[in-house]
Order: sequence, then structure tokens, then C-alpha cells
Amino acid sequence: MDAAPWSAGAATGIGSLPGTDPLEAARVVLGELPDLPHLPELPARGVGADVIGRTAALLVDLPVEVVASGYRTAAHPGRDHRRAVDLLRRDLDAFEEAADGLTPSVVKVQAAGPWTLTAGVELARGHRVLTDRGALREFAASLTEGLARHVAEVAKRTGARVVVQLDEPSLPAVLRGLLPTPSKLGTVAAVPEPEARALLQGVIEGVGTDVVVHCCAPRPPITMLRAAGAKAVAFDVSVLDADLWDEVGEAWEERATLFLGLTPSTDPGRPLELREVAKPALDLVDRLGFPRSLLASHAVPTPSCGLAGASASWVRRALSLTRDAGRAFTEPPEGW
Repeated sequence: MDAAPWSAGAATGIGSLPGTDPLEAARVVLGELPDLPHLPELPARGVGADVIGRTAALLVDLPVEVVASGYRTAAHPGRDHRRAVDLLRRDLDAFEEAADGLTPSVVKVQAAGPWTLTAGVELARGHRVLTDRGALREFAASLTEGLARHVAEVAKRTGARVVVQLDEPSLPAVLRGLLPTPSKLGTVAAVPEPEARALLQGVIEGVGTDVVVHCCAPRPPITMLRAAGAKAVAFDVSVLDADLWDEVGEAWEERATLFLGLTPSTDPGRPLELREVAKPALDLVDRLGFPRSLLASHAVPTPSCGLAGASASWVRRALSLTRDAGRAFTEPPEGW
């Protein structure tokens, strides 16, 4: 595989943080994760700040509004759409201000992937967008164009190379046919894996930069995501089903990079040391028969998932532990 845009020993966050102040959030991220900072997401701000609303703000010529059941396509941009666009603009302004003088070489931005987005937005008649092939293709194309514009804007503001993280928490349910219908009496038909892969691949190829796909479900489709062109796959090591270890091994055999969710996303209520955070990664490479040095070049530590539910103090501790884990992968402490 081509060389990764991030340096060996880099660490990053998944995306969300608690609170409502984008400038403070950006300062925390840039301070704690200097090698691979990410544009923070602050869902506590409400409508338009969650992953679906935030991604909808990136769509080109596809406005979305909020109804009682959630997000729905709209004929014209309204208050909800404008609010989401404004929140994202504020986030970019805050990140640019916080990064002034720091010049990070790589910055990561996050958005819902095409399957999670179209599972989370309804058509006018109430059905999920992904149930309509025409609407599905339209949303995927709009997302691709919007993400490409977003990447260009972030690159212009920061001078950094931009990496996109597509969040696909709903993808396993899409593949297994587990999403409920509007009536809640049935489920949406499962999407065949080749079809799911092709749509995702189109978005990845069209964005024009390196893409990481994140799925914190117990059964992330690691092999499928890599086949779709993901530069790296991100998942929560603590919940990973043991029967997916072979897929992890195959990825590392082919020298793919994996973003390993290691640090708890909320305060465990007891002291947590670096060795305990890194242990699941060390155990994984040991179990699969790889040298631990592989972690330095082909693993990036992250929190187990977003940090929206964490306290402010735990956010700083979690991100510092994650950063230190990355550095320990390249320079193992004595006794490891």
C-alpha cells in the first residue's frame, strides 16, 4: 500500500467531544493530538451538530429538515439546514483560529458514510433514503461532491493535508437487514455486500484524498471496507468479535493500517495507566503472530469511540493516553 499521510506513532480522536465551545474543543485536540488532529464535533449543541445533521450540511443541492421522526429530505433549504451549515462554518473558523501558528501537517475531518447517512434520513413518504435506488445514488453523489469541497476548504484554511473519516455505524445493520421499517413491524431488506461495497467505493474514490472508514460495531466489515478502497479501517478493539481476528490478520499481512480504539470513551472511575490502554493492541499482535513493531507503522490508536459523553477532565486524560500509546508503539517503554 502507498505510504500513510500520518507519521509513525501518530494518534487521533474519533470525532465527538462534550460541550458547546468549538474554539476550546479545537485547542484541546490540537494540544493533545498534534500529529493527527481532527476537526471536533460537538453534538451537545443539538440539531445540526450530530453526525447526520452535520453531514447533511455538506450535501450539495439536497436540503434536509427535521421532523418528529428525525431528518427528512426537504424541497428547499430551511432553518434546520441553515443552522447545520452555520455550525460547521463556526467549527472551521474556530479550528483555523486555534491552529494559527501550529501548522499541523495532516488534519482529519469526519462525516457519516453513505450507508449510515441514507439510513438516517427519510424520504418525504417516510421511508429511508437507502430504500430508493435513485435517491440513494443521488445522495452518494451529493455527499461525494460536498466532501470534496469540504476537504478543499479545510486544506486551504489550515495548509494541511486532509484525511476524511467516514463513520459507518449503521453499515452492519444495512448488510444484515436489521434496520426497522417506518411501521416498526418489519425490517428493510439487506443490501448485498457487492452493492454496498460499490457505492462506498464510489464515494471514497470521488473524495480525492485518503479515507478512513470507522465502524465501532462488534462486527465491522473490515475486509469489505478495505476492498472498497479505505486507506485504513477504524474499530473498537474492546468489542471486536473474536471471529474477526482473521480479518485483522489479513489486513496486517497486506500491510494495511488499522485505527485501534483503545482508550475508554468515558471515565472508568479509577486510575488508568498507559500499559493498560495499550494492552489490547499488544495482545492482538501477539495473538496473531506479528512483531509488536508492526504497531508503530500500521496502527493508529484512538479512543474506543466518540467522547461526547465524557467529562472535560476525562477528554484531556483520554486524548493524552491515546497520544502516549502511539508514541509507545514507536518507542516501547522499558519492560514492554
